[in-house]
Amino acid sequence: MKIKMVIHGIAMDPMSNSPVMLLKEVEGDRILPIWIGVLEATSIAAKLENIQFPRPLTHDLMKNIFDFVGVKIPKIEIVDLKENTYYAIITLEVKGKTIDIDARPSDAVALALRTGAEIFVKEDVLKKSQLYTETPSAEKEEMVVTTEEEKEKLKEILETLDPKHFKYKM
Repeated sequence: MKIKMVIHGIAMDPMSNSPVMLLKEVEGDRILPIWIGVLEATSIAAKLENIQFPRPLTHDLMKNIFDFVGVKIPKIEIVDLKENTYYAIITLEVKGKTIDIDARPSDAVALALRTGAEIFVKEDVLKKSQLYTETPSAEKEEMVVTTEEEKEKLKEILETLDPKHFKYKM
C-alpha cells in the first residue's frame, strides 16, 4: 500500500547537525524523517521558500530539460529502507511510456516540488522507519534498534514538532 505524503518541512537535527526532510501523510498524522545532504536540503528549501537564483540549480536544470523534451513526472515513491538508507523511484512518462528511475529520496522530492508530482511512501517503509533511528557516531554511522519506549518517544516528538522550529517550512 502506498501512502500519499507532502513535504512538511526541513529541520536541522541538533544531534548530528544534519538536515532532516520531514514528510507527513496527507490523511493522517505520521511523519517520516529522512536525514539528507546539505546540498539537497538547500535545493528543497529554496523551492519551499520560492528563492530564485540567477542560474538554475541541478534540480531546476533537470526540470527544464524534462520540460523541453516533453517528459512528465506524475509521482515519486519512497519504496524501501535498507541498512538505514532510503530508496526512491521517480516515475517518468515519456512518449506514452512509463519508466521508473532509481533515485535518492531527497532528489526525488526536490524534483516533485518543481514538477507538481505526487509523493508516496510505501507502508512497509513507514513501518520499517519506526524500528530504527539514526545515531551518529564519531567513528561511523550505524543503525541502532531502539526500545519500544524510545520508539514511542521519537514518534511523539515528531508528531508534536512545532513548524516554527523548522528552518524551512511549507
